[in-house]
Amino acid sequence: MSSIRERNAPRNKRRSGRETPSVTRPEGPSAAWFWGWHAVLAALENAEREPPERILATAERAAELTRRFPGLVVETVDSQRLANLLPGAVHQGVALRPGELPPVDLETFAPDKGAVLLMLDQVTDPQNVGALLRSAAAFGCVGVILQDRNAPQLTGALAKAAVGAVDKIPVARVVNLSRALDQLADMGWRAVGLDGEAEATLETALDGSATVLVMGSEGSGLRRLVAEHCDVLAKIPMPGGFESLNVSAAGAIALYEASRPRP
Repeated sequence: MSSIRERNAPRNKRRSGRETPSVTRPEGPSAAWFWGWHAVLAALENAEREPPERILATAERAAELTRRFPGLVVETVDSQRLANLLPGAVHQGVALRPGELPPVDLETFAPDKGAVLLMLDQVTDPQNVGALLRSAAAFGCVGVILQDRNAPQLTGALAKAAVGAVDKIPVARVVNLSRALDQLADMGWRAVGLDGEAEATLETALDGSATVLVMGSEGSGLRRLVAEHCDVLAKIPMPGGFESLNVSAAGAIALYEASRPRP
């Protein structure tokens, strides 16, 4: 990589825990589902989400879900049915067709001193984006910005990798990252693009102001126009001799550094 640049219970009130024959409804592609206990639980706890469309769970998980969310409709299934629905997924006994989240506008993000936003420029691997969302939530980032296109949907493997962070940190989608950076600059944000070829180090580039950390894809790094709309480019120094890090590892380091208090 050349650059690094709560809620009321769900409102469905029918009885829970009933076995439903698999032939009664089409189950759709796995990409439309959440799976994994933490991802599903976070989605159900998120007051901003619409009620879930459908929940499938093993008997043990169904009992736990209905204990936590009285009135929630859960279709009780066996683990094999979940495995058939979600090939290769570590589903942990539960799958959810989530309700929609409301869109997030850039105006949502207040440029308070020390605030950090993460912007991803064509980072397309769901596992990496999910891991970056998890790190962003862990280090107190106020939000994440993705493109409308060339960015994965916040479901499936991404949601599993994020371990609930999809529902713990606001994610804005924009058409054009360069224009978004201009808008954020007008609001008082300063953009720091992560670039392995930059002269400045990330530590010296950060000044404690409201900061957008901009990270590019592992293959080609930041695109030229996106880099040109950053106030400064900076690198993560690597004295061990490696030229690059996986984007999710680099993002965790950058978010940690950006989260440290500065004068």
